[in-house]
Amino acid sequence: QVKLVDSGGGLVQPGGSLRLSCAASGSVFSIDLMSWYRQSPGKQRELVASVTSSGSTNYADSVKGRFTISRDPAMNKNTVYLQMNSLKPEDTAVYYCKGTATRFDMEYWGKGTLVTVSS
Repeated sequence: QVKLVDSGGGLVQPGGSLRLSCAASGSVFSIDLMSWYRQSPGKQRELVASVTSSGSTNYADSVKGRFTISRDPAMNKNTVYLQMNSLKPEDTAVYYCKGTATRFDMEYWGKGTLVTVSS
């Protein structure tokens, strides 16, 4: 089993920045893909960014150039961050961390952290 704890959300003004964290524990050796998703009221959950165990990254078009996903090498890559800059009101959502163990066809989710962008 893998436990994911996501944190770092809050209220920020448009144009501001936040950094989200996702700490993984348990059988983390099985995880080969870490992702951030978000869900706004009335909308489907959408992929924001992902990073593989080899460091390859992928971003939604809506966040390219503003958001950066990274893994912490000092912690055996068990912590994933999402640096969010130039935030817009439309970035307001609950952000969820997800870990995927492709070999075992398993997915693990954090409980989510709320990001509100408003003046």
